[in-house]
Amino acid sequence: MRLDPASSQALDGRLTLPESYELCRQVQRTHSRTYYFSTQLFPPEVRPHVHALYAFMRYADEIVDNPHETSPAEQLTGLEVFERETVAAINGEEVPNPVLQAFANTVRARGIEVESITAFMESMKMDTRVSRYRTYADLEIYTYGSAAVVGLMMSRVIGVTDARADPHAEALGVAMQLTNFLRDIKEDWDRGRIYIPSEDLERFGYTEADISAGVVNKPFAGLMEFEIQRTRDLYDFAAEGMGYITRGRRFPVLVARELYEDILDRIEAQGHDVYTRRAETSQAHKIAVMARVAAREPGEILARGRDRRPAEIAIPSGS
Repeated sequence: MRLDPASSQALDGRLTLPESYELCRQVQRTHSRTYYFSTQLFPPEVRPHVHALYAFMRYADEIVDNPHETSPAEQLTGLEVFERETVAAINGEEVPNPVLQAFANTVRARGIEVESITAFMESMKMDTRVSRYRTYADLEIYTYGSAAVVGLMMSRVIGVTDARADPHAEALGVAMQLTNFLRDIKEDWDRGRIYIPSEDLERFGYTEADISAGVVNKPFAGLMEFEIQRTRDLYDFAAEGMGYITRGRRFPVLVARELYEDILDRIEAQGHDVYTRRAETSQAHKIAVMARVAAREPGEILARGRDRRPAEIAIPSGS
């Protein structure tokens, strides 16, 4: 199985807890520039736990995202082993995987529900046996575990305790994943998967053969606009729950939400062509969004400056 973190350290269990968290930080920095940018805006007490949550999810993704290297049966076996090791680590047992050392510490420190982890792993297993979704309701079964509960876990990491925030956190997680689905249609096709519901393809007269050929035409534009609006509706609902996040920790979530929604703007700006151009936001754009959110929410910056609690574990200063 391939993990490919920025560090060359082996996953051999010889890392200390701070070193394990540092490995997680490197994984996130390497594989998710937008998410990592937003994570750095959290207070130091929060950041390591976000790194650990991301690295845990990335590790599971890596098991199922290399279909040309492993069979579905091998992927399923890998996920089952990884799930057993995760449970063992959460229960306080020593495991050789430093990603799980850090993640288990985060689960215990931040009160992440085991049910959320179970739901996440079940969706990862779905990727070994499901490659098409007939309806959006079918897709929602997958996105609940792959994205909605990620929003819930992230809520726990940043200290949200009001249950009324949960539906909004779930919506943000799903919106971000749907954004990735629209941006990564070609990459997912290369892995043998389509995350756009078949009923939507049929509604707009766009076929799997068109996806294979990378056709950008009027039916595709209509399809993409339909999916983009569905995703924007989720971002709007997610925004209604921002007030449940403690001041000082809301700012990075606001920035992340805007940066991910801006990917939809990029898709539209390039004529919906996601086959030959990747819809990305530049570093300059990230900084501009951060400045815009800061100007709109000055109380967030003041509150963040007051939240100077140290990290709950000894993390190298580079994080």
